[in-house]
Amino acid sequence: VEIHLARARAAATAGTLGEATPVRPVADALARTLGRLYAGRGVVLAVDGAPALFRGEVQDLQEMLGNVMDNACKWAASRVAVTVGSPAGGRFAVHVDDDGPGLPPERRDDVLGRGVRLDERVDGSGLGLAIVQELAGLYGGAVALAESPMGGLRVTLTLPAGG
Repeated sequence: VEIHLARARAAATAGTLGEATPVRPVADALARTLGRLYAGRGVVLAVDGAPALFRGEVQDLQEMLGNVMDNACKWAASRVAVTVGSPAGGRFAVHVDDDGPGLPPERRDDVLGRGVRLDERVDGSGLGLAIVQELAGLYGGAVALAESPMGGLRVTLTLPAGG
């Protein structure tokens, strides 16, 4: 984890913030892969939204979206929706919603800590959301957790827009 974050810090400070990575192709590719992985559980992923550009490295966007989308698939009853927002004010948001059990408001900050797992019955290390939060922060972005309109959890990544 520390090695990956050190690489991301170096990339962010070395000027790679000038790179512009299309968000939809990354989200679409992750949805195809995760769709195959979770097909046995009947989880369906849908990606929609604007053709935003992320001002940063493709592997960092893959890491952030991949962790959030994988978590949504783990907890979803049957549906995960990824919505890419239109850039505004130099930023854009990606909402990842699921129809799972959700997360009580008082526990949402807890899951952003390293190694924190609220339910040991589901595979994972408890590092994913902490990595997402740290990577987003390196790019001047943020992660927010809320109740999803689908009934489960909504994870919102707010990131710098490129182009």
